[in-house]
Amino acid sequence: MTKPLNIGMVGCGFMGRAHSNAYHRVNQFFDLAYRPVLKALAECTKERGEDFARRWGWQRVETDWRKLVEAPDINLIDICSPNHTHHPVALAAATRGKMILCEKPLAMNLEQAREMTQAVEKSGQPNMVSFNYRRVPAISLARQIIDEGRLGRIFHYRATYLQDWTISPKVPVGGRATWRLDKDIAGAGVAGDLAAHNIDTAVWLNGPVSEVCGMTEIFIKDRRRLDGSAVRVEIDDVCTFLARFANGSNGTFEATRYARGRKNKNSFEINGEKGSLYFDLENMHQLQYFSHEDPSHLQGWRTILVTGAEHPYMANWWVPGCVIGYEHTFVNEIADFLRAIEKGERVRPDFRDGLETQAVVEAVLESARTGQWSKAERLHPFAGG
Repeated sequence: MTKPLNIGMVGCGFMGRAHSNAYHRVNQFFDLAYRPVLKALAECTKERGEDFARRWGWQRVETDWRKLVEAPDINLIDICSPNHTHHPVALAAATRGKMILCEKPLAMNLEQAREMTQAVEKSGQPNMVSFNYRRVPAISLARQIIDEGRLGRIFHYRATYLQDWTISPKVPVGGRATWRLDKDIAGAGVAGDLAAHNIDTAVWLNGPVSEVCGMTEIFIKDRRRLDGSAVRVEIDDVCTFLARFANGSNGTFEATRYARGRKNKNSFEINGEKGSLYFDLENMHQLQYFSHEDPSHLQGWRTILVTGAEHPYMANWWVPGCVIGYEHTFVNEIADFLRAIEKGERVRPDFRDGLETQAVVEAVLESARTGQWSKAERLHPFAGG
């Protein structure tokens, strides 16, 4: 018999859909002690919220997120609203002793992220940042291969996140999708939106980043808002940086929304003394692996089809050869969250992990401003204070 876990979700955009779907599916595919209940939804536009609630099965709708935080029948606050709301909602939820799941990036800046992390740690309640790509089975398999020592000492880490949806100067600032171009709402551009995913994955696979040297550019500096008024764009369209990891390896990172033809190319390559790995989200069911320990006449890159029951998460899904997709990463994420609650274990990545990623993002932006190398704060492994 599963125990109900009442969810209060803030925001019903793209991520709201992804999370709602995960809540519906997670107990159908994973054996868990807890069952999410879609208790309440907060959306500032009542009509939009009610339409979303009917479609996705939320029991009630509020136009003020504070009512969710204050509601005694809500166990967990899920923050799926734009970046500038993360800080106030998380602080209020932590004060009320709620569990918290927050979309990435954790905050608008490092100061906010630090305050949020201190608040949730003081509350003692489970918390997680939704870096869902950790739950791609192929990326989890990459972590397993590294942990098994199959790459040996790591020399290089390369990451890209390439999109092309803001190239046109006609793309407005401040719409349902394009609030990401508004500094007051987003905080940072691709550094906080796309590169943050690359950073979280890199730290998870290769350990802490100690130092960065970055550059950014705003290609279209003047745009229009939805009402036609002119607005100066103040956040980065592209973010490129070099990194030194604490383990001595070097890294290169590039994130942009100006790569024509690339829709969601989130990739990484890791080169070690014994072998290498390569992953591309646009072929998310595959992981490429090279082993120098193979006999010389058999050496070559191999493509692993990550669909077998022996691969991370896949025993819960279909038979070998049948792939899963983007939406399933959120189901895997919620399953891990619920299982950690059941076992009383630390949920990863949590706010402390999100804070570490925020520190690297801020170091990159500082380096881009100054033209000098910048040290990222050492916030890993877990420590209070």
